[in-house]
Amino acid sequence: MTEPQRRVLVSGGSSGIGAAIARAFAATGAEVQATAASETEAQAAAARPEMAGIACRALDVRDAEAVAREVAALGELDVVVNCAGIIRRGAELDPAAFEQVVDINLNGTMRICAAARAGLKARRGCIVNTASMLSFFGGGLVPGYSASKGGVAQLTKSLAIAYAADGIRVNAIAPGWIATPLTQGLQDDAARTAQILARTPLGRWGTPEDIAGPVLFLASPEARFVTGAVLPVDGGYLIT
Repeated sequence: MTEPQRRVLVSGGSSGIGAAIARAFAATGAEVQATAASETEAQAAAARPEMAGIACRALDVRDAEAVAREVAALGELDVVVNCAGIIRRGAELDPAAFEQVVDINLNGTMRICAAARAGLKARRGCIVNTASMLSFFGGGLVPGYSASKGGVAQLTKSLAIAYAADGIRVNAIAPGWIATPLTQGLQDDAARTAQILARTPLGRWGTPEDIAGPVLFLASPEARFVTGAVLPVDGGYLIT
């Protein structure tokens, strides 16, 4: 008897880390739905050859009604990966920008998790959230991002307890310095890059594909007894 095709939702799956994760699941034969922040971004992602076979649609994770409607329409799910997020360096010291970042990164994650719970319960599925190195320490220019990612780590642990009776595992990955459009400004800053690489034992920027593998593991049967974990994927940055 063949196993049913796995159904996967990746929020923020149209670019960067999210897109790499969506592609990795698609390569395993899963049916993958990726979301983008706007219709323009969704269409651009769908047009890229490497995203062939991955359904892309717009979803504003700040819109609770849209999240509930769109996620419910997907029905039963095996895996939900929350990658939708923003960072606004410097601007986050302003309360309005702080609120926006937290609403997308933390509240948006909770909205997706809550909306997907019934669909995941039906297949005893799992959730993988996206935390950060800044879940563990602060960032003077990014208080909103740091607070939201600290919140994602605690949300992950809390939902792991709350959803366990439904057979749903909830874990998170905590990426280090990954070469994506989100970090392009830092990559272009030679002095800052030198500081980052000097502290990273593996001595390089990570790639989105470096994150996809650990996510596949956390969503696999091999991780069937792992829940509430926040897994650093950072080349050793946190240990130095």
